[in-house]
Amino acid sequence: MEKIRIGILGTSEIAFRRFLPALMKCKDFDYAGVASRSVEKTGKFIENYGGRAYSSYEELLDDEGIDAVYIPLPPALHYQWAKSALEKGKHVFLEKPSTTALSDTRALIAMAEERDLVLRENYMFLYHGQITRIREILEQEEFGELRLLRSSFGFPRRSAEDFRYNKELGGGALLDCGGYPVRLILELLGEEVEVETSKLHYTDEYEVDLYGDATLSNGNVTAQIGFGMDHEYRCELELWGSRGYLKASRIFTAPPEFDVEFDCVVGGESKKVSVGKDDQFYNSIVYFRQCILDKKKRIREYTYLEKQSYLVEKIQKEG
Repeated sequence: MEKIRIGILGTSEIAFRRFLPALMKCKDFDYAGVASRSVEKTGKFIENYGGRAYSSYEELLDDEGIDAVYIPLPPALHYQWAKSALEKGKHVFLEKPSTTALSDTRALIAMAEERDLVLRENYMFLYHGQITRIREILEQEEFGELRLLRSSFGFPRRSAEDFRYNKELGGGALLDCGGYPVRLILELLGEEVEVETSKLHYTDEYEVDLYGDATLSNGNVTAQIGFGMDHEYRCELELWGSRGYLKASRIFTAPPEFDVEFDCVVGGESKKVSVGKDDQFYNSIVYFRQCILDKKKRIREYTYLEKQSYLVEKIQKEG
């Protein structure tokens, strides 16, 4: 297959700092450019990474030479522009969350499936080597039966102008950082996982939830999650088995240069398990290409995308 030509809708920091450095290492992709209505915002992208400065999202989507788009816009804009991209025959690589409503996510999945296009949500931590290592450890007899999972992701309060505190832009802790532990639990416990309890917490200062917690289960194993954007920073996964314990302290956001290791106790013996360095954003982009080439992978993405959106909405409604 020829190189996949990809463009970016929007000039977000994650596109500039994380997506494009990873994309530049992918030999199977050709970076077309970035779209914005502000010349000032596209300027640093073109200066640092080249490509074309499109004067609007519509102009980029009308470019028939572009095969795929990366959409790192605020969540409330995801449905509108993913829908437009799919209608133009483009594969879609969405930043999380996919949309702000299960019905919108299902509508996008139906469109993508009908047109045989990729629709992916970029929970890039799933493609770090530590997830593979965790699976290997859980499969070892020495760890015993998995009995409990705990995961937390939260960070200190940001500027009040940040979109995360704006309800109209799809803000809120659950949609932002809460989706990470939900997606991790879905990955580790499987499609049977359901929400048992949840609680979202608000203040008079903002119209969005600032923090929350939930309990999920697949009928055999329970998972407890916590999330917030008014917290001390945490980014953890704990696994407790009948004969073992594992703690991963940088499960969601390990940068490429970070040397990952786990704290483990197996059979009463404490030890460090080295995972090493990995570039999860690069790996996620590579997997996006695999989905373009492999229909089975596309279908798997549809399935997990819908289930993720379902779980998040259930936490939202019950919380």
